[in-house]
Amino acid sequence: MSGVLPATSVCEERLVALIAAEERGPRRDGLYAVWLVVRAAEALLPPVPVSRKNHRRRLQALEMRLGGLALPAPLKRALVAARTHLEPGIPAAAALVLSQLVAPAREVLGPEAGDAVAVAARAARLH
Repeated sequence: MSGVLPATSVCEERLVALIAAEERGPRRDGLYAVWLVVRAAEALLPPVPVSRKNHRRRLQALEMRLGGLALPAPLKRALVAARTHLEPGIPAAAALVLSQLVAPAREVLGPEAGDAVAVAARAARLH
């Protein structure tokens, strides 16, 4: 092993594959939105969390991107709450967000999306 951290997590890879397989529409927008939130949450986790300044920029970008997507109401509520919970910029907040995102992702986007987020939630609890 070279000691280099992978650029994407297992959850991100699964979500990207689901996005690629989906046709344009609210479901694809929902998968994209979940992927954005997962990226923002996982960026707070060790071993190399993003800086506070970078985290604030990510949250601003996340808010802008989520605003333009056509999302089902239950998922939109969950993503808005997730963005709010990410404000402190600490690993515990990331773990909370990921665990609370599993059920809405599963219910709205399907079991594959829910399982992908569950993988990230489990990994976040270990940090």
